[in-house]
Amino acid sequence: YLPMIGVEPAHQRQGYGSALLEHTLLACDRDHKPAYLESSSPRSIPLYKQHGFELVGTIQVGSSPPLFPMMRKPR
Repeated sequence: YLPMIGVEPAHQRQGYGSALLEHTLLACDRDHKPAYLESSSPRSIPLYKQHGFELVGTIQVGSSPPLFPMMRKPR
């Protein structure tokens, strides 16, 4: 599964991101597949942790903005 999800800033913090994430994670769990994501915002890390993701490091090249890779085992 390679969906990209995002929520328009005016609609953030209303549960839409969690709903989109849960929909995809159901498919991952059903098929016993791990989930991987790269967050471009450190503010989003707590949301992903609530859904079972673990931070695995930071990706940054030179002065580029950091990315935060996260993994979640199937449930």
